[in-house]
Amino acid sequence: MTTDNTAIGPRRTTPPEPELLYAPHPDTVPTTQIGRYLNWLRRTRDLSFDSYPDLHQWSSTDLDAFWASMWDYFSVRAHTPYTSVLGDRGMPGAQWFPGATLNYAEHAVHLSGAGPDDLAVVAYSQTRDKMELTWSDLAAQVARARCGLQRLGVGRGDRVAAYLPNVPEAVVAFLATASLGAVWASCAVEFGARSVIDRLSQIEPTVLLTTAGYQYGAKHIDRRDHIATIRHELPTVRHVVQVPYGPGELADALKWEEIQREPGDTAFTPVPFAHPLCVLFSSGTTGKPKPIVHSHGGILLEHLKNHALSWDLRPGDRMLWYSTTAWMVWNSLVSGLLLDATIILIDGNPLFPDLNWQWRLAEETRTTLMGASPGYLMACRSKNLAPTTSHDLSALRQIAAAGSPLPPEGYRWVRDQFGPDVLLNVGSGGTDVCSGILQGSPLQPVWAGEISGPCLGVAATAFDEQGKKVVGKLGELVITQPMPSMPVGLWGDADGSRYHATYFNTYPGVWRHGDWVRFATTGSCIVTGRSDATLNRGGVRLGTAEFYRVVEELPEVDDSLVIHLEDPSGGPGQLLLFVVMHAAHTLDESLRSRISAQLRNALSPRHVPDRVVAVPIIPRTRTGKKLELPVKRILTDAAPTDIVSSDSLADPDSLEAFLTCATDPRLA
Repeated sequence: MTTDNTAIGPRRTTPPEPELLYAPHPDTVPTTQIGRYLNWLRRTRDLSFDSYPDLHQWSSTDLDAFWASMWDYFSVRAHTPYTSVLGDRGMPGAQWFPGATLNYAEHAVHLSGAGPDDLAVVAYSQTRDKMELTWSDLAAQVARARCGLQRLGVGRGDRVAAYLPNVPEAVVAFLATASLGAVWASCAVEFGARSVIDRLSQIEPTVLLTTAGYQYGAKHIDRRDHIATIRHELPTVRHVVQVPYGPGELADALKWEEIQREPGDTAFTPVPFAHPLCVLFSSGTTGKPKPIVHSHGGILLEHLKNHALSWDLRPGDRMLWYSTTAWMVWNSLVSGLLLDATIILIDGNPLFPDLNWQWRLAEETRTTLMGASPGYLMACRSKNLAPTTSHDLSALRQIAAAGSPLPPEGYRWVRDQFGPDVLLNVGSGGTDVCSGILQGSPLQPVWAGEISGPCLGVAATAFDEQGKKVVGKLGELVITQPMPSMPVGLWGDADGSRYHATYFNTYPGVWRHGDWVRFATTGSCIVTGRSDATLNRGGVRLGTAEFYRVVEELPEVDDSLVIHLEDPSGGPGQLLLFVVMHAAHTLDESLRSRISAQLRNALSPRHVPDRVVAVPIIPRTRTGKKLELPVKRILTDAAPTDIVSSDSLADPDSLEAFLTCATDPRLA
């Protein structure tokens, strides 16, 4: 270890040994879903694996055997059988389970481990009273909605769009749409008209389900003017259906009750494995949102695998995870039904009336799997909440976290609050695969600040700029083998050129995800941020998450954003640090010096910021991701309207301070 403060590069030549927070217990693993799967492999396939790395190696190399085992283990109901697991394994364009026909919705409504009178959906809202649907209620409402959509002329391949909160009607309409072989797309009701139009105009829906308004905390939001604009800009929409939700009526709209008026038959149109199930949209923070097409079979198999073997979801479990209908987490939440689990829907302000609201819901519903954003967990830590002291959370077995990196301090807070019997499962994936790429499971250890490793069936690794695998160094997160939930394409991209350019241009035949990651020899890893926002000063590369961990542990700093403006002539450029100060503190030269000293000691002299600037708020997407690249583009003279829609921001005014900074000659 060097002691020279002027040395170039990181102060440590080797990273410290990570702190082990959780180790699989041999007595409890056999009772988990992954333990049962291992036992099933021994009995039916004569396959035994001594460790998770061994199991993962098999699952990500012998793709035919692994994914065939998923099909059989979860008893996938096919209307016609597949002729092979992989007809073509090239990327892009891998052909999964050719010949097979099935339907995602059939698996979500069909019961195997729960009773018809057990709860399927529990919904909490700040707009209306709590709602519950039993499994028989759910099946009946899906059948009615299917019949109602058919009366509106919806059939296979048509698009049904929703501009709805996270309510049971959205789940019912999604499953009814899927049952017909039609294609679903949804936008969060928090989005403004422009964001909705930018997304839905690309897929040309024929039916739009929406509501006149909603409650967000203590504030009522009227959406009728937005809906009028949306209807005007979407000429393909033949029918608007109003879901009853809060006050207000929509002119010339059918009522949800009309869609639900006739019982209908419980039926599911068989479609090929690759038939479009839904279109998910990228955040739209660096251009027009990408319409990512996911398939019936891909989402079905991937979510069965993920929810059971990573999240240990079992029949009768309760799954709670705050999400809007625009986030891939909503699709993952709905897929809890595939495992006969009860899904808990939360609609409204997730922090209203206070941080404890979600913990109170977890107590009331006896939640077994709770999803939480790293930002939420860190806020609970910051406010010194003690959830297990104030609430009975004894049913909880796992806390899943995703959306942004979780600092080691967040890991320790969860361990200290919940003890060794609750698994903290931090994952990283995305809308692009609608699942996790890197994640934990009951079979994997957890180290503070690190994701446990690649998910089963996912050949994830890190590449350097030459396309060579790197371990112990930062590299591009890539996937070297196909997985079923990779998109079947981007909507409207007839020749596949946009899809290819998005994921396969950098490394031919290899999926480049766009994250910057470092794998350890143990297989665990750290995602340090988007690769296009990586800090590269004098050849020393650093992920932004590592930067934030140092800065945001200072008691004076509530939030931060770091941007590197490169020098076109090859110089070091400018490293700019923006900080949101704690209410009791101001940014002065003394604090600037202390921030610089902390970064020099913890990271490298190369990463001492050239300027530290106080701003009132850090811009984030509605899912909590910091907008590093859009801010960088604003500081290099791009207009905000060209790169990001204000509706995609958690706070529409959060870019104002950076527009002012862009005119500061000291930052030129």
